[in-house]
Amino acid sequence: MNIVLMGLPGAGKGTQADKIVEKYAIPHISTGDMFRAAIKDGTELGLQAKSFMDQGALVPDEVTIGIVRERLAKPDCNTGFLLDGFPRTVPQAEALDSILTDLGKAIEHTLNIQVEKEELIARLSGRRICKTCGTSYHLIFNPPTEEGKCDKDGGELYTRADDNPETVANRLEVNMNQAQPLLDFYEAKGVLTNIDGQQDIDKVFADLDALLQGSRS
Repeated sequence: MNIVLMGLPGAGKGTQADKIVEKYAIPHISTGDMFRAAIKDGTELGLQAKSFMDQGALVPDEVTIGIVRERLAKPDCNTGFLLDGFPRTVPQAEALDSILTDLGKAIEHTLNIQVEKEELIARLSGRRICKTCGTSYHLIFNPPTEEGKCDKDGGELYTRADDNPETVANRLEVNMNQAQPLLDFYEAKGVLTNIDGQQDIDKVFADLDALLQGSRS
């Protein structure tokens, strides 16, 4: 079962990825994990990636795609995989198709977890940090007992600059614009399914699981 998992920041993609990987016993492959593994193994492509990362530069597509090719050829991907964070662009998706064709595989499902922008802003801008001890809270999911104060030491809670609602909204807009061509690409191939991510976590997974189970029957 070969899956590409998509969703905007705050949609709960990581939580659902963990559940899918546990249920279906397939590797969860993220770009960051692939880079770290290639660097640790000292592969030629890993060393190339490290040279760009050390400079704070983006790793070029040809290096990223080469690392993806190496990773998907490993034996643990024989029964499937879940890709997270790759592809990010249509050219990367086309390169992925080429890699999988060479391996005798194809993407079977592109799962897109959808959450309304206003809900994502609420989720992402709800974080509060204690100025004294650094403990993290969330106004929706893990609120402090007393508003504005840390449960541990009574320290003042503050909002990080990148958690500001306006900053979050701008970041989401950029992500949405980047994701749409990729969603269109997979929709045209007939493998895209949109999942309602505003439901309870377990209900989101139940919908994902029903879809994946149905494709096996």
